[in-house]
Amino acid sequence: MDEKIISKNLKKLRTQKRLTLQELAEKTGLTKGYLSKVERSQKAPPYSTLTKIAAALDIEVTTILAENVQPLEDVKICISRGKNRPVIRETDQFAGYDYEVLAGGKPGKNMEPFIIHAPFDITRTYIHEGEEFIYVMDGQLEFNYGDDTYTLSPGDNIYFDSIVPHVGKSIGDTKAILMVVIYFYKRNRQ
Repeated sequence: MDEKIISKNLKKLRTQKRLTLQELAEKTGLTKGYLSKVERSQKAPPYSTLTKIAAALDIEVTTILAENVQPLEDVKICISRGKNRPVIRETDQFAGYDYEVLAGGKPGKNMEPFIIHAPFDITRTYIHEGEEFIYVMDGQLEFNYGDDTYTLSPGDNIYFDSIVPHVGKSIGDTKAILMVVIYFYKRNRQ
């Protein structure tokens, strides 16, 4: 994905919501100057910043990552076909993970489903409000949750509070392929 698209989408989505940079700054806890730089940038901000902005705009991160952001509307059902699914390739912001976006056309959802191809090396740990569900479809995953480490194989799954530091990496000969669903509490999206 072209990172310039993310910056362009941020401005487009903010203006669709009729928010000024100052109003968005107040909602995110980021400065107006920083948000202005992000909107004019050629590089995407860190994922943690994208999640703050998405929550303030009451949208999903996947909406910010879309190739062609359409006007936001109420969609009751969303079908995404395998051949048309957008893939977000690993970048510094996405710490080596390839994400296949599922249900990207459904705005306003509390759950973010993905197919994730886990890297072999861990470059960062994640911590955010909400809950996550991971189902191992293929390969093996070493999953660190707080001070504990678990090895998951195909068919295994794990459900956890994501406020605890967590990260997973592929082990073995092939990358682990995971179905991941991240749930964001509604109260954090308002």
